Amino acid sequence: MRSVVLYGLGWTKEGIHLMKNLFSVFAAKLKGSPKVVREIMYGLTLHEMDLEMKKERGHLDNLFMLVVFGDLIGVPLLPPYYSLRLLPHIIPSLETWKRRVLREKDLTDFVAHDL
Repeated sequence: MRSVVLYGLGWTKEGIHLMKNLFSVFAAKLKGSPKVVREIMYGLTLHEMDLEMKKERGHLDNLFMLVVFGDLIGVPLLPPYYSLRLLPHIIPSLETWKRRVLREKDLTDFVAHDL
């Protein structure tokens, strides 16, 4: 039945045979590697949600850093006592945060990158 449909679409016997071989090789590779199947299923189901969660975590991290260490960029919100208590934990990410918050932004930064 499938061959009839494919012949009706202009496929030749050689083309159909080549496609069958290609699909059988692909199926054999999938059976041999469960990791590939897991990665394909992850990409189909969870990848976009994972990216959104990472973006949300980045936004919350920026907000936290702004509230706690806003005085480093000129926005004092909390007394320095609490900021100094948290400073040893934040030092590794301080420079990248300052660069991220103080960089120039244009209109394309406000448009979502994934459509």
